[in-house]
Amino acid sequence: MTTKQQQPSGIHHIAIMAADIKTHIAFFSEVMGCPLVALFDMHGVPGGLHAFLRMNERSYFSIVQLPGVDQIPVTLGVTHAGNGALPSAAGTMQHLAFRADDEVGLLSMRDRIRSHGVNVIGPIDHGFCKSIYFAGPDQLTLEVAAPVSQVDPDLWIDPAVLAKAGISAEESARYRSPEAYDGPSGIPQPPYDPAKPHMSYPADMYQAILRAPDEVIANAQSFSRPPVNA
Repeated sequence: MTTKQQQPSGIHHIAIMAADIKTHIAFFSEVMGCPLVALFDMHGVPGGLHAFLRMNERSYFSIVQLPGVDQIPVTLGVTHAGNGALPSAAGTMQHLAFRADDEVGLLSMRDRIRSHGVNVIGPIDHGFCKSIYFAGPDQLTLEVAAPVSQVDPDLWIDPAVLAKAGISAEESARYRSPEAYDGPSGIPQPPYDPAKPHMSYPADMYQAILRAPDEVIANAQSFSRPPVNA
């Protein structure tokens, strides 16, 4: 019997926008050690290029290049933070932390990155992990973190910070133990609610997408064949 999945099982891929995809591929392959496993025209996006580099058999690092991206200015404090202690606009990625399996691996990653002339700060001990910090192409703020211990919520959820975040004791208990989903399968698209999060499409197109059955969208937008014939 198949069990319903109750939460994400990890990160399949993180997608980063690149002004020049080759620069990013070189950095994340040679400096970070992630092998390039896919590079193809982005599915359904004219002029787009899409790359995947493997972190392990379950997780990938993805790079996207779209026409005109090199003309969009990088603005520290708006589009990018610049370091892990600085702000960027709400909804943007403040920094990205990769994982090392242990402290030995963390120091090995530090040495690898420095060997390519890239400055690295750390390791810094955060209690449940140790981290190193550095920059990537296009002002990316990057980190590699190695676990030191399990994150015990009784020790690491600070009641004073719950109050700062406006989270009540009841809400905290819910967030610590999300209810399992035991509802039906194949739930239809809910009605459009402007109060919910939405992707950015032209309004008429978005409403048409939401009205279409899932199988219609899948048939119209799926690209299952690899670009190179085996």
